[in-house]
Amino acid sequence: MENESKEQQHVVDTFGCVECGADLKFSPNTTQLTCEYCGAKNEIPASNEEIQELKFEDYLDNDSVEQEQFEVNIVKCDTCGAESSLEPNIVSSSCPYCATPLIINNAHTESIIQPKSLLPFKIDKKEAIAAFKTWINKLWFAPNALKKAVLSLDHFKGVYLPFWTYDSDTSTSYTGQRGEHYYVTESYTSTENGKTVTKTRQVQKTRWYFASGQVNHAFDDVLVSASESLPKKQVTELEPWDLENLVPFNSKYLSGFITEKYQINLENGFDRARSIMENKITSLINRDIGGDVQRIHTRNTNYSAVTFKHILLPAYVSAYKFKGKLYRFLVNARTGEVQGERPWSVTKIVLAVLGVAAIIGVIYFFWG
Repeated sequence: MENESKEQQHVVDTFGCVECGADLKFSPNTTQLTCEYCGAKNEIPASNEEIQELKFEDYLDNDSVEQEQFEVNIVKCDTCGAESSLEPNIVSSSCPYCATPLIINNAHTESIIQPKSLLPFKIDKKEAIAAFKTWINKLWFAPNALKKAVLSLDHFKGVYLPFWTYDSDTSTSYTGQRGEHYYVTESYTSTENGKTVTKTRQVQKTRWYFASGQVNHAFDDVLVSASESLPKKQVTELEPWDLENLVPFNSKYLSGFITEKYQINLENGFDRARSIMENKITSLINRDIGGDVQRIHTRNTNYSAVTFKHILLPAYVSAYKFKGKLYRFLVNARTGEVQGERPWSVTKIVLAVLGVAAIIGVIYFFWG
């Protein structure tokens, strides 16, 4: 078993140009490795390998995880805790998430579950920077000096972000109540022109009925970020990803880019996937109960036929400083979607509020 495990391990490495010996880099939106010095191109062979779902329980209960290892040279950022790959022969680098200089001497080789598939980079660095600048220009209430500050992006790197996807068949039994609205006529009194008058109105009430049942649903490719280095909200809003275009893993696609090691393990990732599934299951239960409103008292979900994939998704990550504070942003390297942190101009917000107040005052003056 030990020999088999070693044979199935892979190491992130550089690929030398046969023409000049320089390192080859993967060219976004192609299937080629390109030499930045002499322009030589090397085609990445197409793979007929099927992208398989792996059995979740097998990877928890036995040594299957040891049979599918991927070795990567890892360096950890002392500031934000991100653990990302480091290509051979690199003597200095900075963290892609917070721009902190990395201590290269602390790099070490680590084995992780091998990714089975990935989405290659589709847009290049220039296109990503252009998308970011467009995003900056559209920001409301941003300081005027911000546009000048972001023109110099010193830390702008392509990173393969780690994700898990989970499939599961679910069966949920529940008890609850179905609420059905009805209306009754009520009398009430009010004062009009100094006189008390009696009026009627329709008042909504609800009858509640016991409900119970079972709902079934098959989940496919529930996507869970395995990174703790970036704000969850920003990573989620990079979606959607074109997962139908996943290609079998080939380390050549990683050449020239950083690969982040997953920080959320397989089991904890499934806990997060179940939270996502619960939202869908709740809507299914409410629909099954029917009526105008619903109450869910108990629920019990059985998860079966659980499978997973470890995949890598491409993004450009950068951080920029504005007035001494660090702001981070992400660009989806498949779609150009930009998500990030931004500063606000207090002056612009105050002026906007005063402007709205002035308009309301003028309207009230003329129409009051």
